[in-house]
Amino acid sequence: MALLGAGIPALVGAALHPDVGEPYAETRLYFGTQRADGRGTVEEREFMRFLDREITPAFPEGLTLHDGYGQWRGQDGKIVRETSYEVVLLYPEKEAGERSTRIERIRQAYEDRYQQDSVGRSDDKVSAGF
Repeated sequence: MALLGAGIPALVGAALHPDVGEPYAETRLYFGTQRADGRGTVEEREFMRFLDREITPAFPEGLTLHDGYGQWRGQDGKIVRETSYEVVLLYPEKEAGERSTRIERIRQAYEDRYQQDSVGRSDDKVSAGF
């Protein structure tokens, strides 16, 4: 554990300064790769092209991409396991409405282009400093 000054753990130091950072929204998008039409998967090169052409232009200030492995229960009750991608977006909370519109366009584009049932989305409020 990192220490501050006279042996104070860094986590305690962070708690002493709750005003660090600005109000931001955090959105996580979960992209599956199994095509709903049964015609294989979205390949890594296809996803990276989608990232470059759709997500990066909408969030040019930056994002984080994680490789994942997800699972979900299909309408037939069977568990589907697949390679997935998680994209983390941070943006000023005051821009949440306009940014949400961009995010919904990204979700719809991926669903349409790669025959996906859905693209998962989770939102949270955070403090962030860069």
